[in-house]
Amino acid sequence: MKLWTGRFHKELDKKTNDFNSSIRFDSRMAKEDIEGSIAHATMLGACGVIDQKEAERICAGLEGILADLESGALEIDPEAEDIHTFVEAELTARLGDAGKRLHTARSRNDQVALDDRLYLRKQCGMLYGQIKELIEVLCKKALDYKGAVMPGYTHLQRAQPITFGHHLMAYAEMFQRDLARLKDAAQRMNVCPLGSGALAGTTYPLDRAMSARLLGFDDYTHNSLDGVSDRDFCMETAAAVAIAMVHLSRFSEEIILWCSWEFKFIELDDAFSTGSSIMPQKKNPDIAELVRGKAGRAIGDLTTLLSMMKGLPLAYNKDMQEDKEAVFDAVDTLHMCLTAFVPMVDTMKVLPENMRKAAAKGFINATDCADYLVGKGLPFRDAYKVTGALVAYCIDHDLTLETLPLEEYQKFHALFAEDVYQAISLDTCVNGRKVPGGPAPENVEKEAQRVRDAVNKLEKAAKRLRPVEPKKGYFWMVVCIIMGFVVGAYIQQYVMGPVGGLCVGVIVDEAVYKIRMKRFISKGGIPTKPEKPEEKPAETAEDDAKEKKEKM
Repeated sequence: MKLWTGRFHKELDKKTNDFNSSIRFDSRMAKEDIEGSIAHATMLGACGVIDQKEAERICAGLEGILADLESGALEIDPEAEDIHTFVEAELTARLGDAGKRLHTARSRNDQVALDDRLYLRKQCGMLYGQIKELIEVLCKKALDYKGAVMPGYTHLQRAQPITFGHHLMAYAEMFQRDLARLKDAAQRMNVCPLGSGALAGTTYPLDRAMSARLLGFDDYTHNSLDGVSDRDFCMETAAAVAIAMVHLSRFSEEIILWCSWEFKFIELDDAFSTGSSIMPQKKNPDIAELVRGKAGRAIGDLTTLLSMMKGLPLAYNKDMQEDKEAVFDAVDTLHMCLTAFVPMVDTMKVLPENMRKAAAKGFINATDCADYLVGKGLPFRDAYKVTGALVAYCIDHDLTLETLPLEEYQKFHALFAEDVYQAISLDTCVNGRKVPGGPAPENVEKEAQRVRDAVNKLEKAAKRLRPVEPKKGYFWMVVCIIMGFVVGAYIQQYVMGPVGGLCVGVIVDEAVYKIRMKRFISKGGIPTKPEKPEEKPAETAEDDAKEKKEKM
């Protein structure tokens, strides 16, 4: 069934139809399409745009289609133009003319914009849960290895001693920000485009607030052109996904290095490794390598969306059909990667002895040696120069700062004493860095708890950001009645005083409620019980009824 056949005299060419069709990828939104249609039909019935009983039949028919799709009793027609056409055609086949009334006051333009939002909202929630799980794994492992000394690197050269727990918490911070980005994306897309029509709204008396409430949206779109013509919520979701994938890729790169024989800081569980078809000794970090590779795919999806949208005039253009494959692929990619990545990190074996051995080499305590001299009164630049000369001497004589004899130290500067060996020990170097954000074990403990608390706060962020709808109270009424009693007693009008107070109280309460409601609406809130539309004169109402019949 084509929804646009009235204007045309020929059937669409078969090959062209295949090219034009989106059913192969938008069929995954079948549930969201039906949910949106049920809300739309419910609203049409409540507003009197279609008969209430007919609206109920439509809703029941849609629920039946969804049940049949989920049970496998009904299969999606691969020849359908899109999921919207398929659902409406199936509904019409089951209900007859009643099914044809579903599309009243709606376009596929606002319908697909709705389905996109409903689907991506759910997907953001799914990804949020997975990233939250990863953060919890990182926090747990960081606490387990808060005192495990390892070399920190710059330019992939050993730089300064840190702890493995501190290193893991760096990624926990990154993924925490990824959570916030997903939360923000989901919140900004949580507005209902239904009622925007093709681009210019509709003449039907719709209750857009009702549609938004039925579908769990915070608000409805306030410009019909914007409601159907932008896909910034797709781009924002893809951007959040791409950044999260970059973080996963960086982490994967380090895991690949760490499990090599050159590092041997960790060992991956056999369940997350593969072997070689010819080299029996090999244990390959394929999962981490695939995650690293798939990051490029997610970045490509974002680039596709940005490139697709950059030159489109308002309002809807067929180009926008391409938004789905790109954003769906981005979401699928992150979901797939996290599904394998989280248990891989959770089960990996950490080898702290090897980390410490690596930290003992490479003069990563040189900065602490310089700081030792600064503590003795030497200016930092002079201390830096002395320590640099010490390192050069140690390299030439195959020594380390720990093994260099004290008399050799004192040849470079007289301030060196026996306590220098304590000052440059790896444990002292790490434990002494207690400045907030530093790698000291107690800092790792604090940061792990802080990140956990921050993640939990994000769960409540959406609720806090939503304005609270005011309720009618009786505070001023009570105050005015009491004042009425006082005034009534003073003027000896024991009945009129309280009655007058009651009247004033009702007026004041209503005025305060209206002011608070205006503030609520101005902040983007949707009243639970929207005001009824103004009644039209009888002749105008008759004209509208005729117009509706003609359109249907």
